[in-house]
Amino acid sequence: MNIHEYQAKELLRQYKVTTPDGKVAQDAEAARMITKEYGGASVVKAQIHAGGRGKGGGVKFATDPDKAVELFKAIQGMQLITKQTGPEGRKVRTVFISRPIDIDRELYLSYLVDRASSRVTILASTEGGMEIEEVAEKSPEKIFKVAVDPALGLCSFQARQVAFALGLEGDAFKKAVVFLQNLYRLFIEKDCSMVEINPLVVTKDGDITALDAKIGFDDNALFRHPDVLAFRDLNEEAEEEVEASKFNLNFIKLDGQIGCMVNGAGLAMGTMDIIKYHGGSPANFLDVGGGATEDAVKNAFRIILGDPAVKAVLVNIFGGIMRCDVVAAGIVNAAKEIGIKVPVVVRLEGTNVEEGKKILADSGLNLTVATDLKDAAVKVVASIK
Repeated sequence: MNIHEYQAKELLRQYKVTTPDGKVAQDAEAARMITKEYGGASVVKAQIHAGGRGKGGGVKFATDPDKAVELFKAIQGMQLITKQTGPEGRKVRTVFISRPIDIDRELYLSYLVDRASSRVTILASTEGGMEIEEVAEKSPEKIFKVAVDPALGLCSFQARQVAFALGLEGDAFKKAVVFLQNLYRLFIEKDCSMVEINPLVVTKDGDITALDAKIGFDDNALFRHPDVLAFRDLNEEAEEEVEASKFNLNFIKLDGQIGCMVNGAGLAMGTMDIIKYHGGSPANFLDVGGGATEDAVKNAFRIILGDPAVKAVLVNIFGGIMRCDVVAAGIVNAAKEIGIKVPVVVRLEGTNVEEGKKILADSGLNLTVATDLKDAAVKVVASIK
């Protein structure tokens, strides 16, 4: 789960991580009053779950309260398009007014889970304000990495290594060490998957502050953090993904034509790969889980077919905990209740597979049963061509 910048900064302040003052403006008059409170100038920032807001025109500097009103009206409700939103963009529903600060240097800092080392890894760079992918491509030598031992946590010497790599010295160096340690504590205690501070700013007074902040959380740990879950903004999530979450279905919308219903994330990834290999394009990632019920299968079909771009569906189930006959019954009932009007190719293997195939054969529905995964991919691609 991702959260907005203003929410991320609220969390940062709870962990004594310095950020500029800021408030959400409910209307244009509030933007005026907040700007007055900040000395007559402010930064007006669109809030969406995507990076590159500044380049897309979603971050503007207001030189006076009247300008803040003008910028608020321009940004509130705009369809903000960035590299991360795609061409359709995201509608801005929330505007954050931040106090301006005197910037001396802009740096980059992020904490993420490195799957290769199974450790939290810190990335730091003197190239703040740039996208880290761009830095990695053009100047990889400017990215400093530190892997944190989970048994020891972030050690003081590692925090000093990062501060030194960022070229800090004096009071700024000392403040950065504390900043880094507090940020690591937030990362661990809140079960984060990623924390990105870009830019991390050194002010003219030598303070270290998070000018911008992006935080993502491990969905599987949200039950431990009702305060974090309260930050969830359903407007920033695809409607289908929100609906799928109600039934504990792991669903991600894609831009293809072939709907996928699979059990197991690895098998789902393999299914999408083989569809692409045979010339098709997946419309979604959907993992119904190892113990899905017949009702879950029906809802999965309903969500997949709610996408008008879907021209065919591939069901790929390996029955371990999940029984093939339960899946088959769910498919048949879904077809009868929803009225499936696109080709459906089904590949079943595993527990009660013969019972499952018999249910499909006796249903009287126009369902294509595949012998294996390759056969399923070939048939479902051919069905839309």
